[in-house]
Amino acid sequence: MLDRIILAPYYLALKLRHFCYDHGILKVRTCEVPTICVGNITAGGTGKTPHTEMILRTLLRSDDWAYEDIAVLSRGHRRSTRGFQIVKRDGPVKEYGDEPLQIKKKFPGVTVAVDRHRVKGCDLLCHPEKLKTDKRARACADEQIAPADLIVLDDAFQYRALRAYLNIILIDYNRPVHKDRLLPFGRLRDLPERLSEADIIIVSKCPAYLEDDKKARWAAAFGLKDFDPRTCKGTDKRGKEKILLFTTIWYSALKPIFEEADPRYAYSQKLILFSGIAKDTPLRMYLSDEHKIIRRFRFEDHHKYTKADIRKIMRAVKEHPTAVVATTEKDCQRILDLKEIPDELKIRLFQVPIEVGFLSEHEKKVFETTLLKALREFKAGY
Repeated sequence: MLDRIILAPYYLALKLRHFCYDHGILKVRTCEVPTICVGNITAGGTGKTPHTEMILRTLLRSDDWAYEDIAVLSRGHRRSTRGFQIVKRDGPVKEYGDEPLQIKKKFPGVTVAVDRHRVKGCDLLCHPEKLKTDKRARACADEQIAPADLIVLDDAFQYRALRAYLNIILIDYNRPVHKDRLLPFGRLRDLPERLSEADIIIVSKCPAYLEDDKKARWAAAFGLKDFDPRTCKGTDKRGKEKILLFTTIWYSALKPIFEEADPRYAYSQKLILFSGIAKDTPLRMYLSDEHKIIRRFRFEDHHKYTKADIRKIMRAVKEHPTAVVATTEKDCQRILDLKEIPDELKIRLFQVPIEVGFLSEHEKKVFETTLLKALREFKAGY
């Protein structure tokens, strides 16, 4: 009861904000090219970046978009720069944020940019000639990029000033929104009722298999009626048809971070784990199948590593000289920014690659068909 009283101002502020955007009091803009928003209503931990990468793979493998110019626009969480920045593969993580840099390294042919102001960021991606005159893009005045034909918006669901053409909203299987509370008593940063704005809802971090009746219970919790697992469709209270899908995490074998790494350490039975992510439970479960985790260091999400952190990890290395040291793909980007990493750490430091996949080929097909059909309809209507 006390938490509801304390959270009342936050709840009312969110309600008022959405009311103003929904009723035209605050202006909402759209982009001239199709935009796909990958977002959530919780504070981190739903897997937006690997889902963004999955969408990029889907687009790049399709006949419709394989030869088009695709861009990704992110806020660039905890970066040191301001304004609009084009992400370079060999650039420092502090200028862009860890996730945009990770995406750029995996998809070098995709334009990746960061800008807190998504409306202006989209405009610059669509009209790169403005980079020479726009004050927000001073650092990019000499950049040569092609005008974007499609923009994937990473974590832009709360950015109400821009209405995405397609909203894909992620919900953590282990933290259902209907059982959660607003920050700081829970992890919600937005109202659960905002799911009504989703075109596709994806329950992420699921077990590898779910019975159809359990999927139907999730649909009911989201207020979807007549959910059919064969079509993955249900209807919300307003009569709007929505797609509900389920994904799981796939980890891959340990991959060296530095060229100096000794591949034999990947087979060590002992492992030292460090990470700066919202939740490391799935990662620990995966690594525990092949290794005994003897030390574990947890840092806050998007943690900026320091020499003191490295010294802490090195003390554990000296206590366990045969152990391999592992971290996440996201943390890897920040580690590479550090200077003077000890050689003793470089030879045993590995990252754990991550992907997401649907629970069945059928769900994967439904997702790809829905996504590509929506984009064709945009082109036809344009």
